[in-house]
Amino acid sequence: MIQVSNVSKSFDGVPVLKDISARFEQGKTNLIIGQSGSGKTVLLKCIVGMLECDSGSILYDDLDLTRMNFSQRRVLRQKIGMLFQGSALFDSLSVEENIIFPLNMFSTMNKEEKRERANFCLKRVDLQNVNHMFPSELSGGMKKRVAIARAIANKPSFLFCDEPNSGLDPITAIVIDNLIKEITKEFNITTIINTHDMNSVMEIGENVAFIYKGQLWWEGSNQDILHSGNAYLDQFVYSSKLMHKLKK
Repeated sequence: MIQVSNVSKSFDGVPVLKDISARFEQGKTNLIIGQSGSGKTVLLKCIVGMLECDSGSILYDDLDLTRMNFSQRRVLRQKIGMLFQGSALFDSLSVEENIIFPLNMFSTMNKEEKRERANFCLKRVDLQNVNHMFPSELSGGMKKRVAIARAIANKPSFLFCDEPNSGLDPITAIVIDNLIKEITKEFNITTIINTHDMNSVMEIGENVAFIYKGQLWWEGSNQDILHSGNAYLDQFVYSSKLMHKLKK
């Protein structure tokens, strides 16, 4: 579980996050949604520790990220998996080497154990016999699956996904959504997904936080979102659906 309490963040005196409090539950797909410029990416970066918030606390279970020193954050980092927008695979490394990369940084496994873990992760994302291929040889969907395999290599307790469906066709996007949800349930991970994809929201949004102009304006499940009574959320939801239809 991750608990965000009264988090604020400004850049050059301009407030971007304003006193945000939210709870992201273990074993659930937690989504942060909002328009471009709403502050959702800044919030995700603060939660991960890529940005320092100006005030507030960020609790990983009972540990406050904002009060940790470098060595404490390194220990926490071992429990975190990251799925970056665009996959962010290393072009010069093979698929297997990409997955082993975080194991080299944070694990004490020997070479054979690392290979076994890489094979397990590849099998879990339905990819086999691609160990020695390079990212340039993979489709967009395959790259995303390799990135998920890398994200779970260290058996994380916390998984962060930044626009995981960016650049994917609708069918592949659904596959990736379902894979993230399955992994979240199977390994009981606290998963936080930053997205503006309403298909993802409706498919896997068990806990959804809507950010509007740097503030938390609504929180609930995908079952409640169409009946929220929040005018700004309704505008976001229905304009997103319209844009999706126009792109078809």
